[in-house]
Amino acid sequence: MDAVRWIGRIAIFFLESLGFFALFLLKSIRGIFRGTWSRVDLSKQLERVGVSSILVVSITSAFTGMVMAVQTIDQFVRFGATNYIGGVIGLSMVREMSPVLTGLVVTGRVGAAMAAEISSMRITEQLDALRAFGLDDVAFVGSPRLFASLVMLPVLTVYSFVIGIGGGYLFVITRGIHGSVFLKSLEALLDPFDIFGGLLKAAVFGIIISTTACAEGFRAANGAMGVGEATTRAVVWSNMLILTFNYILSTMLFGGIR
Repeated sequence: MDAVRWIGRIAIFFLESLGFFALFLLKSIRGIFRGTWSRVDLSKQLERVGVSSILVVSITSAFTGMVMAVQTIDQFVRFGATNYIGGVIGLSMVREMSPVLTGLVVTGRVGAAMAAEISSMRITEQLDALRAFGLDDVAFVGSPRLFASLVMLPVLTVYSFVIGIGGGYLFVITRGIHGSVFLKSLEALLDPFDIFGGLLKAAVFGIIISTTACAEGFRAANGAMGVGEATTRAVVWSNMLILTFNYILSTMLFGGIR
């Protein structure tokens, strides 16, 4: 019976959290169209999510592309399939690695910062002050962060495409494979639909990151300890939902269901 109660409590907490995230997302979307948020805050969030994440995305993407080349080149050479190595690396980066890794990196760097910032506002009653002034606190705080994440995650993912494939290209040419072979393979195997699918994933991941980070910030309690707990929950929820939706979107887009 104790195990059943424990499972029940976990299930209730899980469903309650998902419901809270969904309601927070709807309120934030409504706030975007109402315009009850600061344009200055939006520009700051665009810089925080996009520009400030370029370095870590660059490092992650470049070494991911090179590692993929390291793992695949020997097998392709062994079976005489070097004409396909560029396309395989490109497909892997565009469909999966770039959107997922960019989402996870931005979660750790930006999502955690958002959750900590908003939970601090919650603890210090700044959110209550916004409501006292007649403002919609969810729209004022959540909408610019949602909009910035929705815009900048696809931009960062495109940048990751270029850096990751470039890293694989540089490694391949150092192993004696002509660059034109890599580029022709990339052109032959990479389809515009693959790029669209990767960008769609990135947009969904941006929504997930901003929604979970802001929502967990609004649920913070218990003083300074609550700030740390909210930040941890935001990162954990974002990572789990990114990987879950990555599977769902991969199945829908690339699993033969078209």
